[in-house]
Amino acid sequence: MSEHTQRARRVPLLMLAMASLLAGLWAGLRRLGWDLPELRPTLLMAHGPLMVCGFLGTLISLERAIALGRSWGLLGPLAAGTGGVLAIAGVGGVVPACLALAASAALLAMYVDFVGKQRAASMYVMLVGAALWLVGNMLWFLGRPMNEVTYWWIGFVTLTIMGERYGFSRMVGPTKGSKWMFALSIAFILLGLLLSAVFLTAGVLILGIGLIAGDRWISWYDISRRTLKHSGLPRYVALSIQSGSMWLGVGGLLMLIFKDIPAGPHYDAILHAVFVGFAISMIFGHAPLIFPSVLKLPLKYQPYFYVPLVLLHASLVQRVASDLFGWTYLRQWGGFLSTAAILLFFVLNIVSVVSSRKNASSPVESH
Repeated sequence: MSEHTQRARRVPLLMLAMASLLAGLWAGLRRLGWDLPELRPTLLMAHGPLMVCGFLGTLISLERAIALGRSWGLLGPLAAGTGGVLAIAGVGGVVPACLALAASAALLAMYVDFVGKQRAASMYVMLVGAALWLVGNMLWFLGRPMNEVTYWWIGFVTLTIMGERYGFSRMVGPTKGSKWMFALSIAFILLGLLLSAVFLTAGVLILGIGLIAGDRWISWYDISRRTLKHSGLPRYVALSIQSGSMWLGVGGLLMLIFKDIPAGPHYDAILHAVFVGFAISMIFGHAPLIFPSVLKLPLKYQPYFYVPLVLLHASLVQRVASDLFGWTYLRQWGGFLSTAAILLFFVLNIVSVVSSRKNASSPVESH
């Protein structure tokens, strides 16, 4: 299959993910009190599902489908992205949840295929992560409270990223301490989620310990700790990974303090520490490596990639601090600046792609 054909199949799916991201960010700003036009009355309540299932779910499923190399794998990102677009269009009820459920089932099937070919611990962890997404989407489909659903989505995102990072650790050979710390963090996360189905408070406390342990594993043992000493792209990726890991630990610590709080500023701080500080920072770091394989377009690292990364973390510090101390005005601006950082990141990536293509197509001057 030619690169042009592959791109023609993948770009529309990536656009579905971006549509969910843009609508989710818009809804997030409205939830913070920014006076923006109301696109749909139901959009405010769709903020979380759009960001997790419509954006992250589509993006993760698309990347996995490309790695799998089978056409049926594209059904996963198609379902997740379509569910996001329907939510944007105001389709409520069980339809978006049903499509998210189908997407997570497709992702789980992809990992089963992967495990059949590569029986690596990292693949098993990501397979379990997909199963957590499936459970969370089932709870959403059944109409369970969104805070209960969200903990399973946190497990999905965390195990997916940690599994991928553990796969990279094979390059340097994980130590016995690394293996034990990794196993303990995964065990606490799974135990916490399972316990939350019966005793929510106890489950959230154990989940928080698991997130803190996951942060410690990435900070101490991930390969990014070594590549911090390098320059250029390796250092940028390493700083994105290490700074994102810090927010996973912050989210876990906030869970220990506030437990299973169902809504409000403290709940907001927990969710954005994990989904923005941890997950989005990881996307920032992996984008220069993953986007070229997804789009089949060159993307060259540029020093200005640090601008949205620094802005993301600085604005998130402002938002979480505002959540904790009740600074409404600063909380609004923290959310606005985080949104600006995410949008700036994608704009700069587009600029880099365009610049790389121009350089590649320019004739070489002779002297």
